[in-house]
Formats: sequence, structure tokens, C-alpha cells
Amino acid sequence: MNFTPTPLSGCFILEPKVILDERGYFMESFNEQTFQQATGQSVHFVQDNQSFSSKGVLRGLHYQVGEHAQAKLVRVISGAVLDVAVDIRPNSPTFGQHLAIELSAENRRQFFIPKGFAHGFLVLSETATFFYKCDNFYNKASEGGIAYNDPALAIDWQMQSDLLCISEKDQVQPLLADARPVW
Repeated sequence: MNFTPTPLSGCFILEPKVILDERGYFMESFNEQTFQQATGQSVHFVQDNQSFSSKGVLRGLHYQVGEHAQAKLVRVISGAVLDVAVDIRPNSPTFGQHLAIELSAENRRQFFIPKGFAHGFLVLSETATFFYKCDNFYNKASEGGIAYNDPALAIDWQMQSDLLCISEKDQVQPLLADARPVW
């Protein structure tokens, strides 16, 4: 597996080694020992989540606060998404900066997002199945969110806003300046 660090400290793009033959393919999607050696981070995943969405569905930007903060390893099983991580660590030199990458079943990329980041994605294909591992259990009382269209973040979602399908909850998330602190 190839691990590529990103401009946002602690975030990595993972590209698995794919073995192809006449039967199809095989790949190792996660190995805790390899992950820890490559990233220098000790992460133990405790919960897997999966969602299915149609083109234009935007989920995010979400995070968990305090002791319930979560690191995530995300990937797409079918379809394609624009995946976005926003650094919300208060003392980080990249606070308020984001990274957007395309994840797809075809490119098989994964994106590791450490604790202290808000996360969201937009479905680019007709449908997409999105899968992610978390290193902490979900806690409703610890939810945080940021407006997907916060002008201070200036995220290019690569789709016209009138084509987006956004939950009522995500339509009323606060701006980063007013959001719940992650720690």
C-alpha cells in the first residue's frame, strides 16, 4: 500500500496494491501494522459505517467533539465522491484549510482523516456506496457541524448548488467561526 501525506498534517491518501488476474482482483484494504508504520499514528478502529446515496447528495461537514472525536478511514465501494476534510484543530497552522479529493471504486483510493477534522462528501456518480472506519464510537451529544457553503472555507464542491441534495440538518449548520470547538 502506498501512503501519501497531504498538506494537512496527519491526513494521508492511501492507494492499495491491486493484484489483477483473469478472476478479477484482490487488494488489502487495511492492515493496522502497515498503517501505523507508514503514518506514525496508532489508530484502533472500533466502528464501521456505510451509506448509499444518489448523485448530488452532500453529507457534511460533520465531526465529533471532545473525548468522542473520531479519526476516519474512508473509501468508496461503488461510484465516485468528492471527499472533503477541514482542519478544525484550534492550534493547527492549517486551521480552517481543507483538502478535497476524488474517491471512487475505480481509483480505490482511501483517505485517512485524523481527529480534529470536519468531514463531508458529495456524490459525483449516479449512486455511490461510501464506507468508513472510525476509531471512536458515535455519540449524538458530541455532534458538531459546519456549513458546507461557509464562505471562509471556499470549498469548490464541483457541482451547481441547485443540483445539491442536502439534509435539513446540514442546511442549518453554523459557519466555522460559530461552530462548536472540537476540543
